[in-house]
Amino acid sequence: MKNFLILIASIGALSAAAPAFGADFAGQPVKVKAPPLPVAAPIIDWSGYYIGVNGGWGTGRNCWDFNGVTPEGCHNSTGGTIGGQIGYRWHIFNMVYGIEGQGNWADFSGSNVSTAFPADTIGTKTDAFGLLTGHIGYAFNAVLLYGKGGAAVTSNTYHVNSVATGTEIAKNNDVRWGGALGAGAEVSLTPNWSAGVEYTHLFMQRSNVSFPAAFGADRVHQDVDLVTARLNYKLGQTFPKY
Repeated sequence: MKNFLILIASIGALSAAAPAFGADFAGQPVKVKAPPLPVAAPIIDWSGYYIGVNGGWGTGRNCWDFNGVTPEGCHNSTGGTIGGQIGYRWHIFNMVYGIEGQGNWADFSGSNVSTAFPADTIGTKTDAFGLLTGHIGYAFNAVLLYGKGGAAVTSNTYHVNSVATGTEIAKNNDVRWGGALGAGAEVSLTPNWSAGVEYTHLFMQRSNVSFPAAFGADRVHQDVDLVTARLNYKLGQTFPKY
């Protein structure tokens, strides 16, 4: 009986102490760890100097007129090209402006049988071209879409062959100037490296091509279409913007 009374007394004492302990615990501040703040994605800066390489395919459309009057027909000069480019860009808000020089080796060749002189085959080969263009584009952070326009120059060889034997009977070459218009897309791979694809159309001036006296001269019209893949390296150390 005595032990039972001691047990009852102990339970009563614990019951009385419980509210006070709870009150002391409730008064303590509860520390809750805040979730980490999201990190902003880096903003690609397209400004600066860059150098690069390009390669692809080209097609020249060449139409000959004997002495500028009598049509001799047209042919496509097609083939591969490889070269390089160097330029500078200014990135202002989302707009990107730039200037670029490009030089390429080419192997665009083609021919047709002359409609005015069926015994002859006339042919054109473009072995090099160069571009100096201004660029304007819009940057979707790591993706740049742009248009381009400026001056173009091509180096060409013109030949007349015998249909019967295939031997060359006349030849000449020239360098002609014209204009260029194009568009492209480029993707930033790292802060310094980017890759893209580009289409360019060259509007070349008509040119008079003279051959030996027996073959007279031709007035040759030329347009060129180019599709190239490009890889650029931005010079200098680049830090992403946040």
